Amino acid sequence: MYAVKLTDVVEKMKIQNLTPEVDTTNIEITQADVNRPALQLTGFFDYFDHHRIQIIGHVEATYMKKQGVEHSLSMMEKILSYRVPCIIFCRDMEVQSECIELAEKYGIPLFRTKDTTTSFSSELNRWLKVELAPRITVHGVLVDIYGEGVLIMGESGIGKSEVALELIRRGHRLVSDDVVEIKKVSDETLIGTAPEKIRHFIELRGIGIIDAKTLFGVESVKDDQSIDLVVKLEEWEKEKEYDRMGLEEQYIEFLGNKVECHSIPIRPGRNTAIICESAAVNYRQKLMGYNAARELYNRVTNDLIK
Repeated sequence: MYAVKLTDVVEKMKIQNLTPEVDTTNIEITQADVNRPALQLTGFFDYFDHHRIQIIGHVEATYMKKQGVEHSLSMMEKILSYRVPCIIFCRDMEVQSECIELAEKYGIPLFRTKDTTTSFSSELNRWLKVELAPRITVHGVLVDIYGEGVLIMGESGIGKSEVALELIRRGHRLVSDDVVEIKKVSDETLIGTAPEKIRHFIELRGIGIIDAKTLFGVESVKDDQSIDLVVKLEEWEKEKEYDRMGLEEQYIEFLGNKVECHSIPIRPGRNTAIICESAAVNYRQKLMGYNAARELYNRVTNDLIK
């Protein structure tokens, strides 16, 4: 199970710590979803999601105010006794000193943010889903081509890094070379990124390691990118039949998600970078409802019918 340190959450979301005396260095978040403990404040603790970050919004605060200090503190103490990771108060609302004392007693950190409850919850949930997403690492190169994430795969030494270098020179952006970490954010989306240690570096056989960010500027690199298309580079085989029309789409699967895939045969004289660029543009055309292969097929079919 993946985990995010609470200190990273605090730094990312820029929230105010109301209990600085509580040690947060060893607290980890393991669930992406957050919980608003409205039912728990009424005394209903069945199915309480106590492993999640607890968020107090305007509704919960208004209810506690109406129920009075004694009842609110009693319910808050019971919530804290479940050892929740933390409690975050939204809308910069005032937090009673008695509540802060209870949190310090149980060693549970309290935080506060100026953001509205809905916007803060949505942003926190989105970020946690990415950080806690299932992930794998694959051998390949990930490049942002016209906004489409193209994962270039193939045997070691086939020229993936050289293709990435040419694409960077043509104005596209490198995400990762050699090793790509793929996160499944949803059933529709895969996000690719580079391991921290090799981020922005490219290995070129015969030259060595180059820093794409330093060499070509910050506009030539990107930290993460959705994976929309896979291009597999393979050695040209004279006897092998290759798809020349593209009527039937091929797919590859990562973490249960299917991604469109093209197998590109490599031989002298072929400009692989331009082929990858054209594949990305063609993929975008399909998303916009235009399929060149289908258009040609329909034209030929109509002529035969006539």
